[in-house]
Amino acid sequence: MKTIKNKKIKHAIILAAGRGMRLKPFSNFLPKAMMPLYETSLIANGIKQISKSIPYISITVGYKKKELVEHVLEHNIHSIINTEGMGNSWWIFNTIYKYINEPVLVMTCDNITNLNYNLLSKNYLKYNSPPIMLIGVDPIEGIEGDFIFSDKKNTITKLSRKRKSLIYSSGIQVINPYKINKIIKRPVNDFNKLWNKLIKKKQIILSDVKPINWFSVDNLENLVKINK
Repeated sequence: MKTIKNKKIKHAIILAAGRGMRLKPFSNFLPKAMMPLYETSLIANGIKQISKSIPYISITVGYKKKELVEHVLEHNIHSIINTEGMGNSWWIFNTIYKYINEPVLVMTCDNITNLNYNLLSKNYLKYNSPPIMLIGVDPIEGIEGDFIFSDKKNTITKLSRKRKSLIYSSGIQVINPYKINKIIKRPVNDFNKLWNKLIKKKQIILSDVKPINWFSVDNLENLVKINK
């Protein structure tokens, strides 16, 4: 099965199944993805931005999935994947997505960003359509992230929360589910574990493309800050 050489990314997944523990007490009543952003919600904003360039958008649901499903059905969603009780990369190995042999944009629901997806698609092809390409950002004080280390060919050699570098992971990546399943024979239900396995095999690339603007809401302080 050959990789389809798409000029544009056609599929996107927004990860929205988490509990949002650092957003308590608000997350006791609303899933993280439905936290207010301006006059909309985090996930509605993400769907709006992505749908300008990518036609097929799916989301993962888990915590308070009924409320979240009702909310996103008002927006441009292609499908919903129930990952309740599973890890954040479970769907790569256990759903129809494992057969998709083309690039899929994956983004966490707490991302607030402006990204040139056409340029990202070209960059992905430049690196011969790797199993995973991570999109890096400049570190922002108050936002946690995995610091990225890479070699001169942009192959990622290490991710670290302790050791600092000039760039860290944005929570945005482009993956090829079919290629991942060919390399990783046993399902891995957590992205951190999946990244580490692929790093050892030198199969993760750091994108040259960075978001034009980027912010992440993973705690109450960040939620208040962005809404000001």
